[in-house]
Amino acid sequence: MLGRIFKAYDIRGTYPDLLNDTMAWQIGYGASKYLLADAAAAGETTPMMKNIVVGRDMRTSSPTLSKQVIQGIRDQGGDVIDIGMCDTSMIYFAVNHLDCAGGVMVTASHNPPNYNGFKISKRKAKPVGESTGLGDIRKHAAMVDKATLVKQSGRLEERDLWTPYAKHVRSFLQLPAGKKLKVVIDASNGMAGTMIPKIFGKGSPLGVPPGVEIIELNFDNTKGVFVHEPNPLVAANMKWTQEAVLKHKADVGFCYDGDADRCMAVDEKGQIVGCDHLTALLAKHFIAKHPGAKVAYDLRSTKAVEEDIVKAGGKPIRGRVGHVFMKQALAEHGCAFGGELSGHFYFADNFNADSGAIAMSVLLTVLATSGKHLSELIKPIARYAQSGEINYQVEDKDAVLTSLKHDYGPGTLADGSVDELDGVTIDCFKKHGWWANIRKSNTEPLLRLNMEAKDKATLQRMIDAISPRLGKRVDH
Repeated sequence: MLGRIFKAYDIRGTYPDLLNDTMAWQIGYGASKYLLADAAAAGETTPMMKNIVVGRDMRTSSPTLSKQVIQGIRDQGGDVIDIGMCDTSMIYFAVNHLDCAGGVMVTASHNPPNYNGFKISKRKAKPVGESTGLGDIRKHAAMVDKATLVKQSGRLEERDLWTPYAKHVRSFLQLPAGKKLKVVIDASNGMAGTMIPKIFGKGSPLGVPPGVEIIELNFDNTKGVFVHEPNPLVAANMKWTQEAVLKHKADVGFCYDGDADRCMAVDEKGQIVGCDHLTALLAKHFIAKHPGAKVAYDLRSTKAVEEDIVKAGGKPIRGRVGHVFMKQALAEHGCAFGGELSGHFYFADNFNADSGAIAMSVLLTVLATSGKHLSELIKPIARYAQSGEINYQVEDKDAVLTSLKHDYGPGTLADGSVDELDGVTIDCFKKHGWWANIRKSNTEPLLRLNMEAKDKATLQRMIDAISPRLGKRVDH
């Protein structure tokens, strides 16, 4: 049963049929055993390295699952610091701020209300994925027998970290004196409904930022239900933000996902800003602060990201899709900043971790200091035609990828360059004005196509040429 809820990057399933309280205890036990051993293997022997931070989102099942995972950690011998309801990025902060062995966030992110799960981080808030510890946790969880276990008695402490967390996030918000911004925020009935007031609102220990007016949408997260799916990547879920920006004549709007670690932006005209375009814009900010800085970006991103990083004097670092790989890229290459199409943005000064609140803070800073509208800043970046991600259902995914390499690679009529950093990327941009990345889904019989061209006509022509080879198009 446990195998069905362990995914590539986290643990997730419907509650209480696929994921139940007993499993939560097992996972707590397995996480504790792995995280404490990992810290010990790294030579981390400080008293705090027996501590594991636990937080939870607003789902109705989260208090019960949190209680069980905490008990599992303690029964294995780990000490627990419970920070209560929080956004996922606060876990990353807490692990580093308190110098703990790791953290467990009880959340199902953007999934429907009947889902729940766990995001696990190790020391320094390094990500735990299938190949970086999650497999070990699954093994430990499956092998433990609660009935015969000689239980330890790990310590439990509750701690309120909102004041240091607010100070940390607000350090990224630097508005010129006298500058005013009207900001729409759709919390999607998720954890942004708690996080935003505590960091930027009247409930913040720092007070409301001077010059910032926040218009709140869907902030109530007490009922465990969503007015709309808490997934800003789906355009239909952005309409509340778009309409409110226009109605209130706001400067910018943000829509957060369920656990508030990522967000999408809307410009003053009510248009959704692509996350790769936002990556390019924010990259310039960090390169200006740190000349020559390296910036990591999702390989599905527009060519404009790489081009604009180079133009600004920085060094582009092209990375695999997924937070595990992006965080690794920041750490390995010493990047100042990173961004991916999913709405995750990563910051060296945030322990290489992602944060929706910090992304918003930096964009507000860029807007205020530039004196320009967001649409003006994005227009020169959005200079190429993009397909967005298109899904295709096909059984033999490998055969399709092999044929594409054979027909579009070096020495063919297209004579494109091919790399397999993540899926297959065919680059014919210089010669024919287009490039494409085709990746396999980890969980479904799907291929995912992202294509870009110098103009819309070329884009449509190449989509028409390649689509029939990829299988049946799936719109969802």
